[in-house]
Amino acid sequence: MSKVETMSFDEKSAILLKSYALEDAGDIEGAKRLKRSVPMPPYLAKVMKEKMGIDYLIKGGWNLSEAEAEFGADWLSR
Repeated sequence: MSKVETMSFDEKSAILLKSYALEDAGDIEGAKRLKRSVPMPPYLAKVMKEKMGIDYLIKGGWNLSEAEAEFGADWLSR
């Protein structure tokens, strides 16, 4: 099993700051896409899977890399 690269707090913060700038410029969709590129915390991904369903997570374009690292690559299908 290979080690999963995690995004640092500073990297996550920089992306979120860029997304706020996009919102201020009126690019709401671009801001949403950028925010979804930040890995969703595993605990939140688990709750979202239970409450919103697998399709919501997949179709939403969420970055689930941290959840996959914690729960395994097949966690969505289990």
